Amino acid sequence: MKVVLFCGGFGMRMRNHEGDSIPKPMQMVGPRPLIWHVMRYYAHFGHTQFVLCLGYGAEHIKDYFLHYQETSSNDFVLHDGEVQMLSTDITDWEITFVNTGLSSPIGERLRRVRRYVENEAMFLANYADVLSDAPMNEMIDTFVASGAAASMMVVPPQSSFHCVEVDAAGQVERIIAVSKLPLWENGGFFVLTPEVFDHLPENGDLVEDACGALAAQGRLLAQRFHGFWKPADTFKERAELDAAWFDGSRPWMVWDDAPSPPRA
Repeated sequence: MKVVLFCGGFGMRMRNHEGDSIPKPMQMVGPRPLIWHVMRYYAHFGHTQFVLCLGYGAEHIKDYFLHYQETSSNDFVLHDGEVQMLSTDITDWEITFVNTGLSSPIGERLRRVRRYVENEAMFLANYADVLSDAPMNEMIDTFVASGAAASMMVVPPQSSFHCVEVDAAGQVERIIAVSKLPLWENGGFFVLTPEVFDHLPENGDLVEDACGALAAQGRLLAQRFHGFWKPADTFKERAELDAAWFDGSRPWMVWDDAPSPPRA
């Protein structure tokens, strides 16, 4: 099944200093960039056909895969000056690189890769900045059984803030943690059918426009997930994932049961 990855945004909240030109998908988590971890997750479930919606920093992403170094995350033997790989990462991947505009919204990026997925019965999509151990193929099976046109994984609110109910006189009536509210966040993992394109206007948004329209028709499925889910939307969040990788607490790496290397 094809996987559309939205990896062309500016990622302003990810940058740790002014002038940082590395796009968010190329920020490192362990020895590999964030986008590799997302793609490796899907490949674990057998989904190795990727469509990358490029924009800002496209050359960084292209160069990375065009000059991919298998030895960075795989065991190998060096014999008589020749490298013999003991395992590989991406040899069976098919990656389509598509320029979808420098400042296009997510919905427009999806519209611009329509020709690569519109003949599929369904396809997957992801923001390429969230790591999870969600059971993807189980979610696909649930989606197929539902008969919906699209689904999004939803997770409990992640904020540590509190909401405050206040009466007209300014008296606080109730304080409740956001995480305790009966709400769900968009988790960024989508299963879609080509029907989604019927509700995507030019320069539109995938969630607000397409998913909103499908929800109004009863055609959008929410798949609740309580397991590991961690965004890398900011530099701090990416750094936390990087630290987790080195510490060995990396549940998103469903493909790898090997012990962690020592941290330098």
